[in-house]
Amino acid sequence: MPITLTVPEGLLSSEAQAQAFAGLTDAVLDVAGLTENAFMTANVIGTINVLPVERVLAAGRPVPAAFIELKLPEIALATAEAKRAFIEKATDVVEQAAEGRIKREHIWSNIVYAPEGAWGIAGQSYSNAELLGAIQGAAVA
Repeated sequence: MPITLTVPEGLLSSEAQAQAFAGLTDAVLDVAGLTENAFMTANVIGTINVLPVERVLAAGRPVPAAFIELKLPEIALATAEAKRAFIEKATDVVEQAAEGRIKREHIWSNIVYAPEGAWGIAGQSYSNAELLGAIQGAAVA
């Protein structure tokens, strides 16, 4: 489940970037109730985009800001409560990693869902039912 974290240069040290990404991974697994699931843990992936300061904008001006995007299959974090919980946890993670260099109101998050059958892992396309089966299979193993 790809996570993309975008921040300006200087906001997070390399160590803080790693800490933030680990925290975002933990947040999605925790909210989904899949902390111990080997299949899901191995498939929470992503990137950290560090952009020049002048390329991270809010209200048309450079600002210390962070953008968190989580891509999931339609079956994951489907409830409003789960979405709110992830966004709150993700915001907390980035705010803590930035150690006061960012205002909470400058952390934006969004969750994007892949359509049915459009989730691919290792070259295999998964339907929602197939993906749920793989997740459940890992829980039993």
